[in-house]
Amino acid sequence: MNLAPLSGLYAPSLALVTDLYQLTMAYGYWQQGLQDREAVFHLYFRKAPFQGGYAVAAGLALAVDWLENLRFSDDDLAYLGGLRGSKGTPLFPPEFLAYLRDLKFTCDVDAVPEGTVVFGNEPLLRIQGPLLQAQLLETALLTLVNFQTLIATKAARIREAAGPDDQILEFGLRRAQGFDGGLGASRAAYLGGADATSNVLAGQRYGLPVRGTHAHSWVMSFADEEQAFTAYAQAFPDDSVFLVDTYDTLDGVRHAIEVAKKMRAQSHELGGIRLDSGDLAYLSRGARELLDAAGFDQVRIVASNDLEENLITSLKQQGARIDTWGVGTQLVTAYNQAALGGVYKLAALRTADGTGWDFTIKLSEQLAKTSIPGILQVRRYLDEQGHPRADMLYNTAVPLPERLVLVDPNDATRRRPVRPGAPFRELLVPVFRQGRRVLDLPTLAESRALVQREVASLDPAVRRFLNPHTYPVGLELSLYDYRTQLILAKRPQRPA
Repeated sequence: MNLAPLSGLYAPSLALVTDLYQLTMAYGYWQQGLQDREAVFHLYFRKAPFQGGYAVAAGLALAVDWLENLRFSDDDLAYLGGLRGSKGTPLFPPEFLAYLRDLKFTCDVDAVPEGTVVFGNEPLLRIQGPLLQAQLLETALLTLVNFQTLIATKAARIREAAGPDDQILEFGLRRAQGFDGGLGASRAAYLGGADATSNVLAGQRYGLPVRGTHAHSWVMSFADEEQAFTAYAQAFPDDSVFLVDTYDTLDGVRHAIEVAKKMRAQSHELGGIRLDSGDLAYLSRGARELLDAAGFDQVRIVASNDLEENLITSLKQQGARIDTWGVGTQLVTAYNQAALGGVYKLAALRTADGTGWDFTIKLSEQLAKTSIPGILQVRRYLDEQGHPRADMLYNTAVPLPERLVLVDPNDATRRRPVRPGAPFRELLVPVFRQGRRVLDLPTLAESRALVQREVASLDPAVRRFLNPHTYPVGLELSLYDYRTQLILAKRPQRPA
C-alpha cells in the first residue's frame, strides 16, 4: 500500500492544482500587505446529495497528503513567471514568485474524521492561518473532499440497499471520468461500503481488495460456452466466476453447472456465476433453482448492469436471489448528482490590532446560501444509546450561554432546547497545528468500519431513500441572532 496516496501518483509538486484567481488574490493580498492577516475559512456543503438525508465525510487523508507536500517547485514558478496579462506584461512580478518559492504551510486545520456522517451547513474542514495561505488551499481541498464525499455517500446508500451480508463489487473504472476519477472513485466506494474493486491500480495504491470475473469476449473466443468455462476453470480452479448471459442465461447456468461438476471431481469449487443483462429478478431465481438442485447451493450469484441503490432495493423486493452486486457506472459517476456542491467560505478575520476577530458573512438572495460567521465547531448531541439526536453549530470564539437552544438556520420558528447534561461529542478534531500534523490518520479499512457504525446509528427515517426525515441541525441561539444582525447590517435598506 502506498503511504502517499496522492503525491506519489503525480508530479512532486501539486501546488498548481488551483484556479488562477486563487493566485491572483494571493498576489493582491501580498501587494496590500495582508498576506499574514489571520483568517478562518470553512469547507461545507449546503444540502445532502441524492436527495438523501445525510452524507459521509471523505477525502481527509488525500487532503492531508496534499497539504503536507504543498510547495511551489522551480517548474511551477517558471510557468507562473511566463503568464501574461492583457497588456502583455507579466501577471506576477519576480518578487511575488520569490515569496511563493519560500512559502511554508503554517495553518491550523480541524476536520471531521473521514467516515463520519455529516449534514448540510456543517464544516467538514476549518482552516485557520495566514489569509494568503488559507485562500490558496480552497480549490484543491474542494476538489478532493467534494468528490470523495459524493462517491462515499453513494456507496453507503448502495450498502444500505444491499444489506450487511451481501457483497458489493465496484466495477466502474471503464465508465469513470478518466484515470484520476476512476482511482478516486474506487477509494471512496470502498470507504463507503464496497467490498472490493476491479481497479487494479487502486488496489495497489490504496490496499483495496481486487476482484473480477471475465468478459463476454472470453466466451466468444471459444467454440461454445462450456469450452470457455472449462478453460477458465483450468486457469483459475479455485477463483472462477462464470459470466453466463453471452447467449442464453439459463442455458449458460446449466453449462456452468456441468463444468462445476468436473471441478468438484478434481476437488475444486465454482465460486459464482454472473448475470449481466435481462430480468435480473426472474433470472436470478431461475439460476438459484438450477444451482441448488444440482447441489451447488454455495455458488454465489453476481449481478451487474447499471445497478444503483433504488434498483437494488426493487430487485430485493421482487425476491431476487442475488448475493453479490457488481456496481459500476452509477456509482463512480455518482448518478444522478454530478457534484456535491461543497463551498469554502471566509468566516473570520483578525482585527487590525490583533486582539479580536471580525466575523464575516456572505449574503445571498437565498437565505440557504448566506454563510455562517464565526470560528465554528459542530457539537453532536446523543441519546441514551449513543445515537445522534441533533447537531449544533456554535462559535468557539464566543462563550456559550448556560441555556442552549438550537435554531434552524433557514426557519427561526423551528427551535429545539438542549437538555442540560445531554451527552455530546465535538466533530471537528485537530489535524494540523501551525502546519505540523498532530493527528495519526486511521487506515482506510478503519474509516470504512466507521462509516458502517455511523450510518447504522442514524434513525431509519433519516436513512431512507424517498423523502428522508430531516435530521435536526441548528445554530446556537446567540450565533443565530448575531448572524441575523450581520445580515441586517450588511444588506442595503432600500425604500419601498
